[in-house]
Amino acid sequence: MKDILQRFLFENADIRGDLVHLDATWQAVLDKHDYPEPVRKLLGEMMVASVLLSATLKFKGRMTIQIQGDGPISLMVVECTSERTLRGLAHAAEDLPDGDLGTLVGPGRLAITLEPDDGPERYQSIVELTGDTLSEVLENYLDISEQLDTRLWLAVDNQRAAGLLIQKLPVAKPRSDTDAWNRISKLSSTIRDEELLNLSALEIIHRLYHEEGVRVFEAEAVCFRCSCDRERVGNMLRTLGLEEVRSIIRDEGSVRVACEFCNHKYEFDVIDTEQLFAAELPPDVPTTRH
Repeated sequence: MKDILQRFLFENADIRGDLVHLDATWQAVLDKHDYPEPVRKLLGEMMVASVLLSATLKFKGRMTIQIQGDGPISLMVVECTSERTLRGLAHAAEDLPDGDLGTLVGPGRLAITLEPDDGPERYQSIVELTGDTLSEVLENYLDISEQLDTRLWLAVDNQRAAGLLIQKLPVAKPRSDTDAWNRISKLSSTIRDEELLNLSALEIIHRLYHEEGVRVFEAEAVCFRCSCDRERVGNMLRTLGLEEVRSIIRDEGSVRVACEFCNHKYEFDVIDTEQLFAAELPPDVPTTRH
């Protein structure tokens, strides 16, 4: 499998790891939108990071990572589900400068939202963007929210996107190997972008940690999938109200809606609209004369 999440655990240290490799999934996103290179790079990093962070989700649902700022890139959103399906989008100016995250996004915020499918509880955490790279921003976020030491390495090119995460696990008793975190962090830091992008997960694990005891779990497939459908678009139109939708049809001939994630287009004509709102209209009451 080329598009995978590979989880692993260090047997003699309270440290876990994850590797993500996106190939067809990343190409599916690029095929939907013609993003400039700085946007592609940041969006690819966010997609990889979302899979890495969602690896420990203990519920069925979705995690959404969102960056908003006042810079040339005003919005970036990536959604990853517990089934390892991904989608993402970006809003950016046409002319983008070269520079780090702060230059591209400007003063901004990072929001991470967790939404279980089977319950009303929705958790969202919002922090200021702190760091020159997405890896640094997420490491700072996890240090504050999870209070667990975490390191991330992210790499993107025009064919694929990949990433590595290591994280300390909460433990009741410290182990005798007190240098494990520093040692494994240094080993992980030797990874190069070309290796992340071109080597398999097992090759990377062996190359970095062959002298450590590592337990490797079964790889999980990752794929691009958008959750939009005609029913959801119809529900959105209902929120506008019948008269507003009729007004659009009078002016435009029909209502056309394009999903920003997958660019799929939906169209509703007069008949579609009347059927859409039929259930909400009061039934006709026949007039009788006495």
